[in-house]
Amino acid sequence: MKVIDIINNETEERNFSFEVLPPLKGTGTANLFDTIDRLRQFGPRFINITTHHSEYVYKELDNGQFERQQIRRRPGTIAIAAAIQHKYNIPVIPHVICSGVTIEDIEYELLDLQFLGITNLLLLRGDKAKDDKSFVPTANGHAHTTDLIAQVNQFNNGFFTDGTPIKVPGTPFDFGVACYPEKHEEAPNIEMDIMYLKQKQDLGAQYAVTQLFFDNEKYFDFVKMARAAGVTIPIIPGIKPFGKLSQLTVVPKTFHCDLPQELASEVVKCKTDADAKALGIEWTTHQCQELYAAGIKDIHFYTISAVDAVCQIVKNLF
Repeated sequence: MKVIDIINNETEERNFSFEVLPPLKGTGTANLFDTIDRLRQFGPRFINITTHHSEYVYKELDNGQFERQQIRRRPGTIAIAAAIQHKYNIPVIPHVICSGVTIEDIEYELLDLQFLGITNLLLLRGDKAKDDKSFVPTANGHAHTTDLIAQVNQFNNGFFTDGTPIKVPGTPFDFGVACYPEKHEEAPNIEMDIMYLKQKQDLGAQYAVTQLFFDNEKYFDFVKMARAAGVTIPIIPGIKPFGKLSQLTVVPKTFHCDLPQELASEVVKCKTDADAKALGIEWTTHQCQELYAAGIKDIHFYTISAVDAVCQIVKNLF
C-alpha cells in the first residue's frame, strides 16, 4: 500500500510511525525485532529503515603507517526492510541516499527493492562522511536529492540511467523526502531551504518528514512558510526525545536545532542521565499532545538511542 494513501486515508486523530536502524554487522536482528515488537501493539502506520554512509577507519600497516579504509558498519538496509515486511506485514520505507554510492549502485537498489515488492521510499542526500568537512559526492554519484529523484522518476518511466528501456517495468516507486524546520545546515536561509522542498514536491515527492525538533513553534512557523511558498504535501513532524545530559550541547551541534529555553533550563537542573531521560519523556509527551491537538494526525519517532523513551511516550499517548 502506498504510504501517501495511508496518510490521506487516516480516520483516527492520532497516528504514528517510527524509524529504526539496521543492526551492526554481525549482531543479528534480535534487538531490532524487540524494538518493533514493543511498538507494534500501538498500531504504527509504517516503519522507516535508515541507512548511512560508509565510515572511514585507519588501519595500521606493517610498516607502522596508517591506511584510510572505508567500511560499512551497518549493511543490509534492503534485506532488513524485506525481513520486517515479511515478519510483521507493516509497510516499510527504506531510505535511499546519494551519500557513498554510485548511480549504478542506486539502480541495483531499485531493482532489488522492486523484486521484493517494496515500492515506498524516502529519498535523501545523506550525511557527509564523518571525516569530510563538507559533502563530497561519490564518483559517478549524485550531489543532491533532486538528482536522485530524477533517477527514480526515470526508472519509474521505464528507463535505466543510460537511457536503455526496461523491458518489463515493475510497480513504480512512491517516495517522500526530508525537510528542516530550522533549515538545513548548508542552506543560506530558511526561504531557500523551502524553495528546495518545493522543487522536490514538483518532482514528485508525496510527503515530507522533518528533522527532529523540540520547539513546536518552529514546526508551526515552518509549515506556515512552506504553505505560503506553494508546498502542499503533508509535512510530518519528526520527533526524538531528549535523553542525556550531554545532549544539551551535542544535539544543537549535531542536528542544528535549538532547545527551547524552558527545556534547557530544566535540563541544567538534572543531576543524572536518568533525570534527563525522564524529563525528555515528559517534554516529548506534552510536545506530541500539543501537535495532535493542533490537528496534526501523524508523528514520526526517531528511535535510535531512544527506544525505551519512545516506547514510554507512545504508551503515554495511546
